[in-house]
Amino acid sequence: QVRVVESGGGLVQAGDSLRLSCTASGRSFSNSAMAWYRQAPENQRTFVAAISASGFSLHEESVKGRFTISKDNAKNTGYLQMNALKPEDTAVYYCAFRDHSEINLFQERYEYWGQGTQVTVSS
Repeated sequence: QVRVVESGGGLVQAGDSLRLSCTASGRSFSNSAMAWYRQAPENQRTFVAAISASGFSLHEESVKGRFTISKDNAKNTGYLQMNALKPEDTAVYYCAFRDHSEINLFQERYEYWGQGTQVTVSS
């Protein structure tokens, strides 16, 4: 059975950094693309960043230059390094893997999801 678990969230102040981790178990995702999405209160879940199996990455405009997605295939783990955090980054952050090596922006294309980790940024 596949299991995906996020960790690393927390309460921080504006300008601080956090690194989220996303670890999968039950099968290898070394040939899979991975993505991070987030959902703020009263909002829909939105795209943050994605990385292909080969390492090509894409970041949503509002996090470019502040957030960096990465993936360690040997550890079956993905990461989201978040720097210069802002209060508007407050959300539940979800990671997801898909049964394809290339990035897709549509969350419906990702089959395996974690339960989410809360990130709260105070001003």
